Amino acid sequence: MDDRLKQLLVLGREHYERREYDLAEHALRQILEKTDRFADVFNMLGVILHERGDFLAAEAHFERAVQLNEHYTEALLNLAVTYNDLGKYEAARQVYSRIRRGEGDGGVLDPFARGKIANMHADLAQAYADAGCAQEAIAELKRAVALCPTFVDLQLRLGTMYRDAGDLPLAREHYAAACDANPKYAPARVLLGVALHSLGASEHAIAEWRQALVIEPDNKTARMYLRMVEAQRSGSTGDAVSRDSSPTITRGGSWDALDEATPTEVSDLLSTMTADAAEETDHPAPEGKP
Repeated sequence: MDDRLKQLLVLGREHYERREYDLAEHALRQILEKTDRFADVFNMLGVILHERGDFLAAEAHFERAVQLNEHYTEALLNLAVTYNDLGKYEAARQVYSRIRRGEGDGGVLDPFARGKIANMHADLAQAYADAGCAQEAIAELKRAVALCPTFVDLQLRLGTMYRDAGDLPLAREHYAAACDANPKYAPARVLLGVALHSLGASEHAIAEWRQALVIEPDNKTARMYLRMVEAQRSGSTGDAVSRDSSPTITRGGSWDALDEATPTEVSDLLSTMTADAAEETDHPAPEGKP
């Protein structure tokens, strides 16, 4: 390799790592004028083109990178992402299988590969959810969670999908897994508390909401749920409503509605109260944000 080519490679990679894509592309295309044997040059150009939304050109570059190095995991993953973007879902699945075979019987072992594939499953789940295909969305999120069980956001998304489908025990299971993955993440404890309360485990729900407030003292949702349940249990519902001056109680239903509600209705009522409470308490002060 001549010195000029080495300089262009170093320059192209440096600009690429800094996300200076225009400068990186200028150097990388000069390399292609001299040789087309560097797989990472095609992969970097593919990423640049993908960032610009030119999926067809990105596809061609990733395919060339994989032709040059069939074990190039990053290029394979980028190719699978691009196939998904182009609606070539079967081709994407074949690439996933190819990656898994390359990792041996143990499955996808590399953390980078696992994370990227898990996020692709999550993206596909969102596409299914947007199309109204709830069961397909759940199936994709289950694959994502299986790859990366410590990803809190994936556990929470799967829990919420189960909750919305009416399967509260599984929702609770995944909310609990999110809390195990990150015990200091207050929103996960709030959601776990809602699931527990909906399942009739009010004491455990209260414990989760109190823990959420220990972690995040300004968590309005946890505070509101605690006021709701404790007022209901003490029989001082009217006082609690008067003290908060909140329109949410009558808008979403009274606290007493929780007694006769189904688990799903409880979750819906709590969600309505949360949204309304946020609307009531988030009014900025005169010196606040514009």
